[in-house]
Amino acid sequence: MSQTKLDELITRLHSLQLELEHELEQQLEEKRQFFQYTLNKGKVSFKKQVRSFQRQHKKTLLKYLKDADFRNILSSPIIYSMIIPLAFMDISITVYQHICFRLYGIPRVKRSNYLVIDRQYLVYLNTIEKFNCMYCGYGNGVISYSREVIARTEQYWCPIKHAKKVLDAHHLSRKFIDYGDAQAYKNELIELRKAVTKNNA
Repeated sequence: MSQTKLDELITRLHSLQLELEHELEQQLEEKRQFFQYTLNKGKVSFKKQVRSFQRQHKKTLLKYLKDADFRNILSSPIIYSMIIPLAFMDISITVYQHICFRLYGIPRVKRSNYLVIDRQYLVYLNTIEKFNCMYCGYGNGVISYSREVIARTEQYWCPIKHAKKVLDAHHLSRKFIDYGDAQAYKNELIELRKAVTKNNA
């Protein structure tokens, strides 16, 4: 495949991604109207009658624990212990980008765009379910946030594609330099660095 053809496909892919994001946002707005909730500064509010209906589907803690699979209870301490490395990664990545990105001139990643914790507002969830949902939102958010910080770092320091196909490679890697192209690395590294310092705000 020629580089021109590849560039055309990347352009089309980017256009489709924008279209998909627009459609997802429209669908989300339709769901907000259907389930009758609003967002105000990140806080979710349901209409009173909707909250009353949701409460009817809430499982008590006693029933929840009684119905729980023993394997889930047995593994829960291991799952919850992962909060330690996740929190450490969150703090480390935040400190890292606040120091290094300022030095490199790379726009900092907005943490709140990736860490979305809002399922605790669902009244049909009991305390354990709410905690679990907050935990999962935090864990996945930290990984996504960290990935974007590291992706921008990679474009600044080593924007070279891998020899092997990478499953679900981050979005910046599409424009990286081909593996083995020493001349392109010499010629394009500075431009790729410039691109990451201005295009990711």
